[in-house]
Amino acid sequence: MNPDLKTLRDDFDQTGFAIVPNLFKRDEVQRLKLECIDILEKVRKETGSVPGHGVHVGLAARSSVFQEAVADERILDILAEILSPDIEFLSDKFVFKSESTTFASPWHQDWSYWYGAHKYSIWVALDDATVENGCLKLFPGSHKSAIVHDGDANDGHGFGNRLKPDAVDETKAITAEIEAGGAVFFHDLTLHSSHPNRSGAERWVWIPTYRNAKAEDKEYPWAVAAKVVRGEK
Repeated sequence: MNPDLKTLRDDFDQTGFAIVPNLFKRDEVQRLKLECIDILEKVRKETGSVPGHGVHVGLAARSSVFQEAVADERILDILAEILSPDIEFLSDKFVFKSESTTFASPWHQDWSYWYGAHKYSIWVALDDATVENGCLKLFPGSHKSAIVHDGDANDGHGFGNRLKPDAVDETKAITAEIEAGGAVFFHDLTLHSSHPNRSGAERWVWIPTYRNAKAEDKEYPWAVAAKVVRGEK
């Protein structure tokens, strides 16, 4: 797919996110999903368990497949339009839901986890993402200001910063159902959450995060595979 970059930029500026159907081909995201499964199995062998919250950070730090994927020109062309011509990859993660990992992600802004310069993430569907299996929800226009978050609910689902469920008017949220290979680009102040997985099947997502390579920002211990992927630092 060759997206209309000006339209994407306008959408992003207005809402804090841009939905891009078919950014990748199905066979490409199937390869990424298989690599995620392989990484998860290695984590299981190394630690004796798998993350109960369905999240693992640092794929590019251990996989040449993801080292290549984070610098994909299709991603960078869009980021050059909405972020900066100088782009630094920071870190990536997978998020999976399954028959046993079914919970909905709570409403939150990613910025509350790292602060500093603003960063942009990309929610890449490795399976068809539907309401039934836990697709993304986003709140348009919420990227214009930071919101005070509540602490962890100690439910074992992670998300140390989150909003209470009744703090968001769900009628104004956008549900992003996308086919495998589709992507959602979003600002780190964009409020987002996910539906629960009621499908009984797996739903995998890959999320790489980037920043303006020339922005003044903090150093992050989790950004072990950070690198400039376009332009200069």
